[in-house]
Amino acid sequence: MFEQATVTMLLTGIKDTLYMTLGSTIVGYLFGLPLGIVLNVTRVNGLRPNRVIYRIIDVICNIVRSIPFLILLILLIPFTRAIVGQSYGSTATIVPLVVCAAPYIARVVESSLNEVDAGVIEAAKAMGADNFQIITRVLLVEAKTSLLTGVTITTGLLLGYSAMSGTVGGGGLGDIAVRYGYYRWQTDIMIVTVILLIVIFQIIQFLGTKVVVKLDHRKK
Repeated sequence: MFEQATVTMLLTGIKDTLYMTLGSTIVGYLFGLPLGIVLNVTRVNGLRPNRVIYRIIDVICNIVRSIPFLILLILLIPFTRAIVGQSYGSTATIVPLVVCAAPYIARVVESSLNEVDAGVIEAAKAMGADNFQIITRVLLVEAKTSLLTGVTITTGLLLGYSAMSGTVGGGGLGDIAVRYGYYRWQTDIMIVTVILLIVIFQIIQFLGTKVVVKLDHRKK
């Protein structure tokens, strides 16, 4: 159907797309998970209520999440260039993806931890557990199913954003779709890139769901 050069280009696009998606998800959780924990701990009914800290993080998360990704991508060009030395390509795209993902992840984590039964937390306190032990051995453990579901949803979201970054030279399948499918009117390549993105998304969703079902003790 395609020449070898086109096939190689598509394979490279798949590799770059997975690199951007998985890389930004991992780095995003390095920032977003702690932020989500802090939001849960400092809320009104949290382990260590602190209105000032909660409001600061809350406002920052809301501001970043309210900015459309493409606009955020452009706004962060100077910052991206300062971090990785360039503002285009798959590695550069990870920077705005992480900035976009971290507040979203923080909200997902906060919501998951808020679902933990207060009775379980009180029982841990009664047994002498300190706040750190409650966070690591109670909150994160009890909310693991919801947290893993959040990982799956976040990864799928970032896959879409990574493709969107192709409009400004972000690399990956999105970049191929824009360069060949839009600028050169090669509809066949556009269709193939869309199908590949759908397949990758379905694989992510399938694997995530399988892991969640396997680890969900409530279904046993």
